[in-house]
Amino acid sequence: MQVDGYVEGVITSEKTLIISAAGRVKAQVTADKVIINGLFDGELFANTVEILPQGKAMGIIHSDDLCIERGGSFIGETQRTSQDQVISLTKAEPDDSDTDNRIENKA
Repeated sequence: MQVDGYVEGVITSEKTLIISAAGRVKAQVTADKVIINGLFDGELFANTVEILPQGKAMGIIHSDDLCIERGGSFIGETQRTSQDQVISLTKAEPDDSDTDNRIENKA
C-alpha cells in the first residue's frame, strides 16, 4: 500500500506500507514493513521501519529493526517488540470435574 496524499485514522497492512514524499499520515499503523519518505505522526507497529532522506517521523515506533538514513528525522520514542512482551494465550481444557459429580438415575 502506498500513501501519496493525507490519511488520518487507523491503517493495518499485512505487507509493506510506503509513505511517499507527498504522503502525510497521522494514524496508528500496523504493518510488516513501513517505509517513510513523507511525514508520519502517530504510533507505529512494524517488523521493519525505514525512514528515508526526506522522511520525518514523530510519535512512538514499536520495532526491532529501525533504519534512519542521512537526512531523515525522528522525534519520539522507540520500543522493542521482543518476545518477552508477547503473551500467548492457551485454550482452556474442558473441566471434567462436572461429570464426576453427576448422579445418574438408573430406574
